[in-house]
This record gives sequence, C-alpha cells and structure tokens, in this order.
Amino acid sequence: LQLPRREYSDNTINARKQLLDEAYAVLCDPELRSTYDASFLAKTYELESEATERSSNLGTGHPATTPWLEISHEQFVGALLILHELGEYDLVLQLGRPLLEPRQSLTPEQQQIVSVPLVRTDIVLTLAIACLEAGRDQWQQGQSEKAATYGQIGQDLLLQEGLFPNLRGEIQADLYKLRPYRVLELLSQEQAQDTQRQKGIQLLQEMFHERGGIDGNGDDQSGLGIDDFLKFIQQIRSYLTASEQQEIFEQEARRPSAVGTYLAIYAMVARGFTERQPGLIARAKEWLTRLSRRQDVHLEQAVCALLLGQTEEASRALELSQEYEPLAFIREHSQGSPDLLPGLCLYGERWLQTEVFPHFRDLSSQQASLKDYFADERVQAYLEQIPGEEEAENQWSVVESQPEATQTQLQENAPAALTGTETGRSRETAPQGSRAQRSTAVSQRALTAAGQSARERSGTAAPERPTREGRPATSATRQTPPGGSSRTQRDRGENAAPESPQTPFTSRRSARRYTPDSTFGRYLLIGLGGIAALILIGFSLSQVSQWFAGDSETNVSEQPTEASPESPTATEASPEATPEPTPDTLDENLATKVVSSWLAAKAAALGENHQIDALNSVLTEPLLTEWQNIARQVEQDNAYREYSHTVSVESVQINPNNPNLATVQATVQEMATAYRNGQPDAENSYDSTLSVRYSLVKEEETWKIQEVQVF
Repeated sequence: LQLPRREYSDNTINARKQLLDEAYAVLCDPELRSTYDASFLAKTYELESEATERSSNLGTGHPATTPWLEISHEQFVGALLILHELGEYDLVLQLGRPLLEPRQSLTPEQQQIVSVPLVRTDIVLTLAIACLEAGRDQWQQGQSEKAATYGQIGQDLLLQEGLFPNLRGEIQADLYKLRPYRVLELLSQEQAQDTQRQKGIQLLQEMFHERGGIDGNGDDQSGLGIDDFLKFIQQIRSYLTASEQQEIFEQEARRPSAVGTYLAIYAMVARGFTERQPGLIARAKEWLTRLSRRQDVHLEQAVCALLLGQTEEASRALELSQEYEPLAFIREHSQGSPDLLPGLCLYGERWLQTEVFPHFRDLSSQQASLKDYFADERVQAYLEQIPGEEEAENQWSVVESQPEATQTQLQENAPAALTGTETGRSRETAPQGSRAQRSTAVSQRALTAAGQSARERSGTAAPERPTREGRPATSATRQTPPGGSSRTQRDRGENAAPESPQTPFTSRRSARRYTPDSTFGRYLLIGLGGIAALILIGFSLSQVSQWFAGDSETNVSEQPTEASPESPTATEASPEATPEPTPDTLDENLATKVVSSWLAAKAAALGENHQIDALNSVLTEPLLTEWQNIARQVEQDNAYREYSHTVSVESVQINPNNPNLATVQATVQEMATAYRNGQPDAENSYDSTLSVRYSLVKEEETWKIQEVQVF
C-alpha cells in the first residue's frame, strides 16, 4: 500500500489504513458484499431525508443521493485523504473548507472532528494538495484560468495558516508556468469582456517586467526562453487590437527594447492607415530612423514616406534596401514608369494586407486601398501641412527671386538615408511653386500610382518576406527573431542613438508651417534664409582665411586650443579641442587620430555644453546630419552624456579604385555616463567594447567619417 505524503500525521495515515482495510474485508467476502450492497441501496433510497440532514450538518451541500458511509470522527481526515486519492478534488474542498472556519461558527459535530489532535494541519494539507492536483487537471484540459483559481485558493490557504512552504512553492511554480496560457485564454475572450482582457494584459506586463522586457534575459519562471517567448508574443498579437498593441509596445520601447520599438511601429502604421491619422505614420517613420542605424528597415521607411506623400524620400529608401525579392517585385510593377512609385504603391498595399493587418484583432478583415487613403480629406489636410521634400533637404538654400518657392527650414529628424549626392539631385529636379501646389501635386501623383496599383491588385502576389519580428536584433545584417543577444550590443552600440529611450525623436517644429499667402510668414522665412546665407558666407570666409594661414589642425572657432588626438578620454572634449586629421597618407596612426577625433566630437556634441558644431570637422553626409539631429534632440530633452573612449585600430584599407575612400576596422571601448534633468540616468549609462567599421572619405585633404557600422 503506497503511503501518502510524509507531511501527514500518524493519526491520519492510520485512519486511512483502517478505512481501506475495512473496505477490503467487506468487498472480498461475497456474503458481506451482498449485505453491503443491499444496505447501501436501501440507505440511498429510503433514508433520503436523513442523508440530507447529515450532508447539511457537514456543510457539504451535496444532494441526498450522493453515496456516503458512516465513519467515526477520528476517521474523517483519513476519509478526506482517500477522496483526494480518488480524484474527488471538489468534494474534498466542499467537505474540508467549512472545518477551517472559526470554532464558534462550527456545528457540534464539526467541533468534534476538529478536536482530534493535529487534524486541522492535516485538513489544510489535504485541501492544498487537492488544489494543486485540481489545478493541474484543469491545465491539461486547457482551462488555464480555472487552474489558476484552484492554485490561488491553495496558495492563500497555506499563507493564511503559515504551513508547508515547500508545497506553497510547488503551487507558485505552477502559477508562474500558467501565466502564458492564462494570457492567451484571457485575451482570446470577446472584446466585450473588457475586464478579463485587461487582466490578461496586466499578466503580460508583469511577465515583461520580470523578464526585463520582451527580449530581456530576466526569468519570469514561465519556462520560456527568449526565442520561445518571442514566438509567444507573435502568437498573442492576433488577439490584441491595434490600439492595445501600440500602448503595450510603446511602453516596452522605452526600456529600451528594439523588438518593442518594431512592434510599436507596426501598430502605429496600422492605426495611421486605417484611422486616417498620418501623424501616427510620421511618428512610426521617425522611430524607423532609429532602427535603420542597425537594421535594414528601408522598405518600411519607403512605405511610410509614401503614405506621407514624400515620394522622393521613398525612392531614396528603396535604393538603400538590400531585400532582393521585394525590390524585384516593385521594379516589375513599375515598368514603363520613370520611377518605382507604382510598384511601391502595389507593394505597400500588399504589405499592409498580408504582413500588418493580420496581426491585429480589429484589422484582420481590413482592406488596404491607397487610393481611398489619399482621397480622405483628413489625410489631404495633414499632407498639406508637411513641408515640401526639397524644403526639408535643402536646409540652408535661399531662392530670393521666388519667395514662394522652397524656403529654408531645419529638418530635425532627417533619415539616415539622405546623402549629399542624392540631395543635390533632388534640388536640381525639384519643381518650383507654392507649398500648397507641391502638396497637391504629391498627393495627386500618389493617387495616380495608387489607382494603377489598385488595377493590378488582383494580379501577381507580392513575394512573402521573411519573418520580421527579429529585425530588432543587433547584427549589422538582417536576422531572424533574436536569441540571446545582450542588451548592451542590442541597444547601446557605439553608433546607436544616444538619446533617452523615454522620448522618441519627435520633431517639435515639423507641425509649424508658414503658408506662402501669409505676408508675415514669407518675410520671416526670407529673413531666416538671409541669416543662414550670411552664416554660410562667414563660414566660407573663415575657411579661406585658414587656408591662407596654412592652419589645417584647427576648427572654425575664435579661441582654438590644443588637445592630444591620442587621448582615449573624451569626457572633457570640446569642438575647440577636437583635432582635425592631417592630410597625410592614411595609416594606422592617422586612422587612430580620425576615430579619436570623431569620438571626442561626439562627446562634445552630446555633452553638457552640447557643442554640436564639433561634428562638422569629423563627419560628412549622411552621418553628419543624422548626428546633428540626435544631438539637438538630446539637448531638447535636457539630457547629456559623459564619455570615455579607448581606441585600437586593427586594419586600414584604402579603396584601390578611389584613393579618397577608405575603411577602418577598430575596437572601441566606450563608457557613457548619462544624465537627465541634471540627475544621473543609470538606465542609459553603460560600458561596452565594440567592433566598429568606419567608412572614410577624403574631403579637401581631410579624412572624414561617412558611415559607421557596429558588429
């Protein structure tokens, strides 16, 4: 005979054995068994009223037809234990829980039962084990919420009595492992069941917190590794609405979490398109700019730019994408067109339809039509408020003879895709005219392409793209969903955005617009343009004077100072102390100076004094504009960082076809101490050792950095 758990008292074990021995003796003897069966049936049908009274006295609530046996008070816990072993967990709870009430509320018969020594402890143990086993049974049947209810009853009972910590740990372990199943069950409820769904979201956020984020390395004791947890997130997305996902994943993006950022972008794009809120798409586009420094998200950037009517920027993003099959699809459906806009419109529709909408509970049956989107008055009104593309690119050019043409405006969040050559090409081909005319032309062009894509919608299907949940991984190349990559490598690379994750790169000026019909606005913009022109003229004259003076080692500043380019510490760096590389042949020594100059300039631009001009002497486009925007955003957020760097150049390779281009491979140790509102920001401080590849270009006998890749 197998013994019960060792925690039971000897009295309970003996009572159980007595009952089993008695039952065995009766059932093994044919005469005794016949007598028992006859007596059992008679009691069942003839003594119904007496049985009801007995059940009532025990507080069971069972009907009179429930089989029952007469036992002594000392044998009650033994009988309870046998019922548990038979799997009658609910009956055990119904018989046992009333006996744990205060003694004064018990019936005389119940008081006699609990008066047996150690009986209360054994009753608590039996009830807790029944809860544990009942929960596991419900779990196997797919009823995870009922399973959790049983577990919580047992947990509360043990906590209240202060007994059996090991058993309490078993129950708690099951509750932790149940959470993913509970989240799925609760979120799959009808949307009208808001309380249940919110409970599921709360459980999900508790798991995020314990794991340290979606792609964190913390242990929520669910038994899910990083890969399995990402699959779980992908599974539950179809049970969440777009607004729910945006709220959940925006919070995760602030940790920061690259996966959370990417999923929040999906939600913004989905809501922006279906709810005709281009502002959400513009915000998603800004967040994509942050990701583009590490992953190839140029296709998503192209679609967002298209939805904002920024066709030139969309075309540039396509040129930078490395995804062969989607690009082939876009080119195939743009034949006969001077650009890739028709194919991009068709691809954008299919992308929304097949890769975006199916992941949202409220959008799974939504149809994507760019023609309807651009025809919406709310969309048109928003697009008219967006500065023209050439306006955003040509930040300092002034056309005095046409005050209603492109005006100067600083674009705070220029995408990393902008290059000097492409910008120049855009300026040459940019149409002249008022902003309203340009906005209308862009919308009409997009509408025309959208109409063409609508006619092709029933034709060739868009190629299926790989799963993109893993895009926020850290490698410089595209990856599948991330595994155990460290947060340091994932979110804090040497060329990663150093801004606070709490505040996305939201432009605070982009909403302002001075219409050409406003005399005051026109004069103000012309004045700003004139000031910008004077600044450029002054800058050029100062450069010319430096050339004549033969001083190639100083920046444009009133009081230049000397600094050792070999120093790895950049916490005291300033633009005056940033040495320019000499125009000598690029070797490891000069490469070390170039990289050290860049790191010193970075420390100055993002430092307490926000000396953004320090970047001009060491960076060139497109990296210069990108880091200028980052530095301005950090300053607006009332944040800064103190850096310390150590550089070790591993190799220098000059392009054999163009001696003005070179690649430098280096190992950089970067230690950053972050501050926000004057207080240390430990979450955004770090110490990392990175392998970095710098792409250099020689401009006017000076080597400058054009691109940075972290591996």
